[in-house]
Amino acid sequence: MTEKEKMQAGMLYDANYDEELAAERIQCKDLCAKYNQLMPSNTEERTNIIKKLFGKTGEHFWIEQSFWCDYGYNIEIGENFYSNHNLVILDAAKVTFGDNCFIAPNCGFYTAGHALDVEQRNQGLEIAWPITIGNNVWIGGSVSIMPGVTIEDNTVIAGGSVVTKDIPSGVIAAGNPCRVLRTITEDDKKKYWK
Repeated sequence: MTEKEKMQAGMLYDANYDEELAAERIQCKDLCAKYNQLMPSNTEERTNIIKKLFGKTGEHFWIEQSFWCDYGYNIEIGENFYSNHNLVILDAAKVTFGDNCFIAPNCGFYTAGHALDVEQRNQGLEIAWPITIGNNVWIGGSVSIMPGVTIEDNTVIAGGSVVTKDIPSGVIAAGNPCRVLRTITEDDKKKYWK
């Protein structure tokens, strides 16, 4: 079994010293660097780079610069995806976003985790577990999503949260570690109308 196959199976794999994975990360980061250096008005080339990087995109999406990822091909975004500045997706495992996802600035989605055992960690071994974000999810500023997390549809994650466990649909969740605060209700439709 190759290190890439181990990575994709959620097993311990050699992230640091495997030549195939290292080459894929360099190729991906070259594209990210190119993307980040484009003029913001160069929308066509920006779109083309993201479509080349990602495993799947919708037709309508926008990713503000700067943006960084590890492989790119493990990222799938639905329709009407928007992320603000400084998005980081460490996509050693699949990272899937549904339709109508809004990501605030300085957010990170981290599928990779290092071995707890010091000898394994020093060998460059890590694990990667998928992250799944449902439809109509809003993730506030400076949120960190950890390996293996699913956030279900119609949910809001408050800024500054560290999401270590699954979050159900239709709720507002916040904190470190992130936890459900309450259900989103009909009254929330009136919150901003004066």
